[in-house]
Amino acid sequence: MSLFNFLVSKTIMHVPGPVVGYFAKDYVAGRRLEDSVAATADLNSQGMIATIDVLGEFIKTLDEATAFKEQCLEIFKAIDNHGLGANLSLKPSQMGLLLDKDAAFSNIREIVAAAAERGNFVRIDMEDVPCTDATLDFYRRLRAEFPGCVGTVLQAYLRRTPGDIASLGDGPLNIRLCKGIYNESREHAYKDGAVVNSNYLYCLEKLFEQGAYVGIATHDEALVQGALRLIDRYGLERDQYEFQMLLGVDEQLRNLLVAQGHRLRVYVPFGESWLPYSKRRLKENPMIAKHALRQMFGIHGH
Repeated sequence: MSLFNFLVSKTIMHVPGPVVGYFAKDYVAGRRLEDSVAATADLNSQGMIATIDVLGEFIKTLDEATAFKEQCLEIFKAIDNHGLGANLSLKPSQMGLLLDKDAAFSNIREIVAAAAERGNFVRIDMEDVPCTDATLDFYRRLRAEFPGCVGTVLQAYLRRTPGDIASLGDGPLNIRLCKGIYNESREHAYKDGAVVNSNYLYCLEKLFEQGAYVGIATHDEALVQGALRLIDRYGLERDQYEFQMLLGVDEQLRNLLVAQGHRLRVYVPFGESWLPYSKRRLKENPMIAKHALRQMFGIHGH
């Protein structure tokens, strides 16, 4: 890890909000739904699709969960009203998972039912290890009731993920595969980046073997190259997978994939809780801050 990356990762949680806001402004659509609509329309005009997410995970009451549920339902209305190429991502903790599992499932079910009614789709995000089993249980139950309208996320840095792929193979699979960003213990997660990358491609191949539709979520070009080889090996058509990237991250790679004819979906977050999300992303990827500094001072190159 470079000195710059080390300093960012160790200090970002203590940096004042306005400073973080400068570095992260390209990576969050804004505070309002209207901001995400505008960002999504722009992406659609570039031949990309989106998944819209209301930021905010660490709720303390079920009333907050209800409010987030209503925001999710409003997102579907906005997608229809503006003719957007987009679906919805949500976090189980945002829907009340850590407060009342049954209430959280009820909230998510109502959202997935609304998606099914509108011919849309919900991605149930994956959070840290204590949430994993419940999230997969929700996914199992909802894919049976609303086939084709719900998917979830698996994280390649978790040791359990190949087993989860196998156990989920008793039904249709729609999975976003990412590396994972939570700080898990070595008991649960691989800590070496090369091992995580190796497990990512192993898991991706396992998913393709099972006929899964995979959102290949990465900005790591080595993984993109590995994924392209697997796509070629399995003879997959354009509508059998997609690449997924974060808003504002490596737009050149994003454009290259679109130019090559691949489906590409961009994660478009918005909301009042932009600050903790931005800090976590900067901690995960200090190169965002370095890129912003270069732009600020007109520095080019590598």
